[in-house]
Amino acid sequence: MLQLDNFYKARFVLSKVIRKTELVHTPRINPESDVYLKPECLQKTGSFKIRGAYYKISQLTDEEKAKGVIACSAGNHAQGVALGATAMGVKSLICLPEGAPISKVEATKRLGAEVCLVPGVYDDAYQKALELKDKHGYTFVHPFDDENVIAGQGTIGLEILDQLPDVEAVVVPVGGGGLISGVAFAIKSLNPNVKVYGVQAEGAASMVQSLHDHKQEKLPSVATVADGIAVKEPGKITFETCSNYVDEIVTVSEDEICAAILKLIESEKMVAEGAGAASVAAVMYNKVPVKGKKTICVVSGGNIDVTILNRVITRGLAKSGRLCTIEMELDDKPGELVEVCSVIAGLGGNITGVHHDRSANRNKVNACVLRLTMETRDEEHVKEIKEALESKGFHLWIV
Repeated sequence: MLQLDNFYKARFVLSKVIRKTELVHTPRINPESDVYLKPECLQKTGSFKIRGAYYKISQLTDEEKAKGVIACSAGNHAQGVALGATAMGVKSLICLPEGAPISKVEATKRLGAEVCLVPGVYDDAYQKALELKDKHGYTFVHPFDDENVIAGQGTIGLEILDQLPDVEAVVVPVGGGGLISGVAFAIKSLNPNVKVYGVQAEGAASMVQSLHDHKQEKLPSVATVADGIAVKEPGKITFETCSNYVDEIVTVSEDEICAAILKLIESEKMVAEGAGAASVAAVMYNKVPVKGKKTICVVSGGNIDVTILNRVITRGLAKSGRLCTIEMELDDKPGELVEVCSVIAGLGGNITGVHHDRSANRNKVNACVLRLTMETRDEEHVKEIKEALESKGFHLWIV
């Protein structure tokens, strides 16, 4: 059972360890809302996870500390446990999914933990950690379904109320539910009028489905760029807490997450991972009812793997209408390609790629398929170019 006193205790314990991340006012995220960011991506280890992990380990007995701790994680919790354990002179073993970003694996090792890579996703790493816990007598530090871990994460809620007392809505990424459980319990206990919304990736909507069916449910699989919230099944404590304290949990698409990452980079000079940007995506695309409200988006982490950042940015550009690919069927005769390019150039589009294919399937024998990639300003600009080309008699479709 969660107790608010424990949250205040956690805040005291963590006060000398963590960074108190200051709010960032970001009116450009959604002009219809008064948006602030809680940048936990700037926290030590690059995510909020240090809060819950450190506080949990600090509350262990001397005997438990002597035996060491074990955890499972997609990466951020691993780093939090590793840093906390090393700081207190405690041995730590972390089970990570084999697909965890290399940057997170290496960071966990650098922070002093042993790493055990497990085939599969988070839930498979979880089962392996439980097996090793029983075998060696370690204390298991759960990434979300633990009262002390939730209390540590909930210190974010206490900070939010201190930093913006008249906040009206808080939007939080949701994986297993530890972060939103802590934030929602703290905020609702002190100010029940504040709305708390959760956000999951469409490809990992375990809490959404569980709340819809009023029982804990396990997804057969999860797939999302937001690896930090790719959890098949919510926890028992977190499910009950979300049922009682969270107003609504919504989902965002992969493209919306990528667009949010791009928006944070361009507008706020802030790097967020997929999980961290999920809350921003929900506000950008009006998935949560925060119009006209003072709203805080918790940017939960910034440990994005740089090897996928280019792909994420490309997807984000496409989603926001900044990058567009079109295909059309052209008569294979001189001047056709010139006319297409002239229309696009005349409207300010910048062609970055051309593929002219005579062998592709087409309706007319004497025709070819043209595929163009271009840089554009926004979705209205794409629409303007499309209509101009169609007015010239070209038949095209956006890829």
